[in-house]
Amino acid sequence: MTWTSRDLPSFAGRTVVVTGGNSGIGWHTAAALGRAGASVTLACRNPVAGEEAAAAMRAAGAGEVRAARLDLADLGSVKDFADAWTDPLDVLVNNAGVMTPPRYRQTADGFELQLGTNHLGHFALTGRLLPRLLEAPAPRVVTVSSIAHFRGNESVLAGNPRDGYRPERAYANSKLANLLFAFELQRQADRHGAALVSNAAHPGVSATNLVTSEQGLGSIPGVSRLAPLVLRLVLQSAAAGAEPTLHAVAEGGPASCTGPQWLRESRGPVGPARLSRYARDEVLARQLWDLSIELTGVEPTWL
Repeated sequence: MTWTSRDLPSFAGRTVVVTGGNSGIGWHTAAALGRAGASVTLACRNPVAGEEAAAAMRAAGAGEVRAARLDLADLGSVKDFADAWTDPLDVLVNNAGVMTPPRYRQTADGFELQLGTNHLGHFALTGRLLPRLLEAPAPRVVTVSSIAHFRGNESVLAGNPRDGYRPERAYANSKLANLLFAFELQRQADRHGAALVSNAAHPGVSATNLVTSEQGLGSIPGVSRLAPLVLRLVLQSAAAGAEPTLHAVAEGGPASCTGPQWLRESRGPVGPARLSRYARDEVLARQLWDLSIELTGVEPTWL
């Protein structure tokens, strides 16, 4: 039997944070969990868009959904969001991201935009929220990666430097970093005897606003206007792309990765995803973990 979001169990009484939950895959992830009874917070860069998305989800039966500002490209914003979170947190979905800006760009803290947003921002957020996660009875962190991770390699440790910047390679390294982080987080939890489950998912190839975002390809004139029309014709929907994430939230095992199963994992029913040899490299994962602590100043603590 194929698993779908219709098989989600009740999430009544559980709290969930979805980064980038105001659009695309994050929107459908948050809405489905809200309909399943969870109290959902959309952590997004644009609070107006977040409030509009939360209202739309509530109107569609999602129940308790709210929005809060979080800019993953600004470690100060990450700290503010985490400091304001005072209750136990059951599920953190590290979903937000930026894809292939054509020219080199930096975060507020001077990191290359894709690595800084997709990985370092989520690393810092997870680390700062870890005490709240460990207060929950069965905490879970799901990090959304991409099949693009296959093009990443050990150069992820160089931090996507300005010299020789290549948008696709930088994106691939940021998505490889997502997997290395998710699996090392599980190893760290196991080492400290914590009940936390950390796993990953990837959406296949879906029609989302990653392409049209002004931080990515949408900065090219004409892309933001034409891309949505083309994407809807050739790619699976964002709702379909959210299915692997929802499976990882509901049923994915520790250090697992869920993805579509058809057409080189670009679409189709959910199941175990393939991983590159770099994604399975425990030494590389620990090196990236230590580097991420050094760059962000955030060291996850397991009290």
